[in-house]
Amino acid sequence: MGVLIKIAWRNIWRSRTRSLVVLGAISLGIWALIFLLSFSRGMVYNLIDNSIRREIGHLQLEHPEFNKQHDFRFHLENADSLGALFFQDPGVVSVSERAVSMGMVSSAKGARGVRIWGIDPERERGVTFIADKIVEGEFLEPGRNPILMSSHLAGKLGLKMRSKAVLTFQDLEGNITAGAFRITGLFDSGTTPFDEGTVMVRREDLLRLTGGADRDIAQQIVAIVDDPDSVEVIRDRLAPLFPGAKLRTYEEVAPEVALYESQIGLTNMIVITIFMLALIFGIINTMLMAVLERVRELGMLMAIGMNRRRVFLMVMFETLFLGLTAMPVGIGLVMLTLKFFEKTGIDLSIFSEGMREFGMSEIVYPDPVTSIYFQVAGAVFLTAFLGAIYPAWKAIRLKPVEALSKI
Repeated sequence: MGVLIKIAWRNIWRSRTRSLVVLGAISLGIWALIFLLSFSRGMVYNLIDNSIRREIGHLQLEHPEFNKQHDFRFHLENADSLGALFFQDPGVVSVSERAVSMGMVSSAKGARGVRIWGIDPERERGVTFIADKIVEGEFLEPGRNPILMSSHLAGKLGLKMRSKAVLTFQDLEGNITAGAFRITGLFDSGTTPFDEGTVMVRREDLLRLTGGADRDIAQQIVAIVDDPDSVEVIRDRLAPLFPGAKLRTYEEVAPEVALYESQIGLTNMIVITIFMLALIFGIINTMLMAVLERVRELGMLMAIGMNRRRVFLMVMFETLFLGLTAMPVGIGLVMLTLKFFEKTGIDLSIFSEGMREFGMSEIVYPDPVTSIYFQVAGAVFLTAFLGAIYPAWKAIRLKPVEALSKI
């Protein structure tokens, strides 16, 4: 067997140019495949992380009816005490209590339907990244009825810093009420639907205007955990602390996020399968040419006593050596490429308008995982093995006498 392996290794270098072309093609294919999978994974997790850190958090506690009707009257009492209970689990990093109402923001130039968040600015900093997206002003600076909105929404309403905006919303009795607020900050989260549909005020201001000035209530309590992979375990540990309320993970709050996450594995398998199909035809073509060029040689080997099993194995080894030689080269190239983009990311600002609609950042960082390397390595080995079968079978079908007479 050792001699057979040595012969097979020497055979692939007899036609050095062809072998190098095949090795280069396989290496580039491996590089492109792993980079593509890492890039697509990075895009998906970019979208998921932005959704979590922009608004939904890892865990949300709500009144069971609030998610169905978004009625301000469905609220949680003793919100601050409920928020404190989250910290009984060591996996919880930060918590924010929100008073949430559906309403309308209006100015002299128009009106827009919005979701109104009544927040504690300091606690909200630990849950969302909105404080880091301020483009002008402050994150709800102290004062009477400050309001934070996006620069996009302000532009559509003809508003600017220090302008007054009127919010119309429902109070705790179900009546429509309104209040005047002054813009003290403008943000840009990078997501058009969120930016044009959400404004933020102080929770105490919203509760004062809705008849809850002396009540500690909230419609949502949002929490961030240190390990997203353990969010369901943390949810199960905390849920008994909140009877009568509904504690949900981010996957339950936003099913589309869970769908994106669940599709990563399926997408990887589809792309790898397409890669294998393209690669297998290239390998079959190359090895079949190699076999047909060596008809007389193979006939002579069989004539002097090399049995068909050894001929079959020799061709199989030659093909496997091509794949196994190209594999570390391709993996090495992609590791160097990913190492570079790990720091700089890939700037997709040319597609910024489209990415804003999906809530994705303009800079995407490829996100490779160890399993991708093993999946691709296994796919290359399997492809080389399957691609070698037909050329090897073709070789053992040769008849020594006829093969020796070939020109």
